[in-house]
Parts: sequence; structure tokens; C-alpha cells
Amino acid sequence: MKYLSEFVYGGIDGAITTLAVIAGAIGASLSASVILILGFANLFADGFSMAASNYLSTRSNNELAATHNHPHPDLKSPLSTAIATFLSFVVLGFIPLAPFLLVPFLGLHTYTFVFSAVLTAVAFLTVGFIKGHITNKNKWRSAFQVLLIGGIAAAIAFYVGYAINQWFGV
Repeated sequence: MKYLSEFVYGGIDGAITTLAVIAGAIGASLSASVILILGFANLFADGFSMAASNYLSTRSNNELAATHNHPHPDLKSPLSTAIATFLSFVVLGFIPLAPFLLVPFLGLHTYTFVFSAVLTAVAFLTVGFIKGHITNKNKWRSAFQVLLIGGIAAAIAFYVGYAINQWFGV
């Protein structure tokens, strides 16, 4: 898979940062509407930022290879890597937000964050498993590694949001 690194990096970061925004907002006892605003703002702004950074990085690598006359038959298109990163970021980053759009219609407001965390955990495990499969590494180790990283990031964000809410009464 030519764009595996963009899929893995963009997807994992999209899910982690969106879940972290949500977890921090939950820790701070913010409303669902604020969570949706912060979540979608993060989803598109951070997705664009990552795509633009990936574009510039890929372009720089290609220019460096050309400057040193290193034949690189597998050079990637900067635009293609940027698009792959953005799409992966947005698609996987949407997963933590989905319950906040859907659960209110089901009348299960109390469990919205739980649904968000569970769906995101499944996404982490899936991306990690796919990464392990493609790279011929231990699939389950790769899956749980991604889950652990995402879980730690969400826990940090939750406790930071909680602490700020407690200290400053936001």
C-alpha cells in the first residue's frame, strides 16, 4: 500500500486528537454542543494542517532527492500524500464525534462518551491490526499499541480538562 504511512499517521492522529478534544471537554463538564463545535473545528483545521505539513514534507524530500541525484523510483506525489493524510484524518477522526450526533436521537445522553470511546477503541484496534498485517508484524501487538497510545492521550486530555474545571471553575 503506497500510502500506508499517510493512512496510519493521519487516521491515528485524527482519531486521537478528536477523542482527546472530546475527553478534555467531558472532563471540564462542557455541553454536547460545545463538544461538537470543538470536535469539528479540530477535525477540519487539524486535518488541513496535517495535510499541508505532509505536502511540504513530501515535496522537500522529493527536492532533496533530486538535488543529490538519488534515483528514487518510489517518490510520492506531494498532493496525493496530502489528500491521503487529510481523508484518513477526517474519516477516522469523525468516529469519536459520531455518537454525539447520533445518541441524542436515541435518548441515551448519559452514555454518549462511552459510545464514543468504544467506537474509537475499535478504530484504533482496526488501524493497528491493518498496519501490522501490511508490515508483516504481529497484528495484535500493533493493534494494542495504537489502542494504548490513543487511550493515554484521551486520559491525559480528560484529566487536564477536569483539573482546569476544578481549579478555575470554568
